[in-house]
Amino acid sequence: MNQPKHRLRILLTDTHMSRRLKSLIHSFVLVTALCANAAPALAQAAKAKPEVWISPPGQDNGRCFRELFEKPDEWKETRSRVDVLFYSDLNFKRHFKDDELRAWFAQAQKWGLKIAMEVGAVKPWGQTGEKCFNAEKPNWDRLQSLGQNLYAIVMDEPLLCCRHHIKKPDDYAVQETANYIALVRKHFPQMLIGDIETYPSIPLTDHIWWIESLQKKLAEMGVRGLDFYRLDVNWANFIVQNHGCWGEVKKLEQYCRSKKLPFSLIYWASGEPLLKKLELADESTWYTEIMQQGYAYAMCQGAPDQYVIESWIQAPSRCLPETAEWTFTRSVRDFCRRFVRTGK
Repeated sequence: MNQPKHRLRILLTDTHMSRRLKSLIHSFVLVTALCANAAPALAQAAKAKPEVWISPPGQDNGRCFRELFEKPDEWKETRSRVDVLFYSDLNFKRHFKDDELRAWFAQAQKWGLKIAMEVGAVKPWGQTGEKCFNAEKPNWDRLQSLGQNLYAIVMDEPLLCCRHHIKKPDDYAVQETANYIALVRKHFPQMLIGDIETYPSIPLTDHIWWIESLQKKLAEMGVRGLDFYRLDVNWANFIVQNHGCWGEVKKLEQYCRSKKLPFSLIYWASGEPLLKKLELADESTWYTEIMQQGYAYAMCQGAPDQYVIESWIQAPSRCLPETAEWTFTRSVRDFCRRFVRTGK
């Protein structure tokens, strides 16, 4: 039987709406599924954000470190860009009283700043991992008792020390560094552990051998391996001695990433000591040199997991304020603005 035209139009409209509704529901389900799948990836990307570590010059009984807490308004933007503030464990012991550190550690926690230390693992004064650890542990216990859960330690060049200072073979360096890490893992299981080694005084191939040998030894001992690997690059040698290059540093970064080992790079004024001898250094040298290093490594598409701005050369002479020319905090602020693509 023929239906009236107006009823046929209604049926056609209902059918059309039904199709549109099904299409909308399908789209909604698809978008929801995509969002659900994207969430872990976004979380993973967030975790991959590079860290910024800073360690100010240690001269004048720790004046620069002290100023960071006594004049907090003078480095607000810089602080917002920094994740980790670190210092050598020996300087914590030499320079500051308990009451000072207790107050500063509480302030750092309010700011969301993690505290870390640079430490010895094999040194002339402690030629085994056990001797170094036993000498350092009382000071670490002191710092913990003052309210600071230490975020990380980074070992100060154990391979270089064995090769050049105490004249021990590389296998000795592997074993004693592993022994040291095992003791730290046992007594301070929450702390991350990294290693600093130098380049180009230690060749690229030796860095790779060292990482693989140390991680293998730790695995054999049933001890968790390194949490990050840090490179101290004397990049003035690239120019003065034609020795080493940023391309090799990038290769080490890629190697570490292939092993899921975060790669950490120190930015510092490598040429300052020589420029000072040549009477060419001034207050601007620290700032211009870390920016020069930043540009050079960026040109190789280098992107470390940790950007570490550290001075052990008594420069620059001033730490604050971040708005003044050539201060340490100004150099950190401007470096982060330029090279660290994501904020805190």
